[in-house]
Amino acid sequence: MTDKTGADGDTVKLLRECDSGIKMGISAIDDVINDVQNYDFKTLLSDSKSQHQKLQEEIDMLLIKHADDGKEPSPMAKSMSKMKTNMKMAFDGSDNTIADLITDGCNMGVKSLSRYLNQYQSADSKSKNIASRLVDIEDRLSVDVRQFL
Repeated sequence: MTDKTGADGDTVKLLRECDSGIKMGISAIDDVINDVQNYDFKTLLSDSKSQHQKLQEEIDMLLIKHADDGKEPSPMAKSMSKMKTNMKMAFDGSDNTIADLITDGCNMGVKSLSRYLNQYQSADSKSKNIASRLVDIEDRLSVDVRQFL
């Protein structure tokens, strides 16, 4: 992990946050996809996971270019998300509940990534573009799963 300042520092910091966010998103989808009953809903989640993975590859390449290892989601965030998912699914494992969980996760992702885009304004255009595309993927998924609420 490097500690850089200025534009390069903002670029790496933004990429790290995107890396962490994508890992959280993929993990959240993996946690619920096997419980989804509706074929269209399952396909939607699978397609979104693929989009996340493609973007992850781009992020990985840029992080390598910047000699950085990326960022894992915080253990606290991961465990809180897992606990919330497990509790809600134990109570009601319906597609409605899964759609609710995914919507909450997407909204948190959009909010966090938007904050990081504002915070790391000196990041390069490639990194900002990736962050914006990730916001778009999360935002679109949030809208698309509403039909299953």
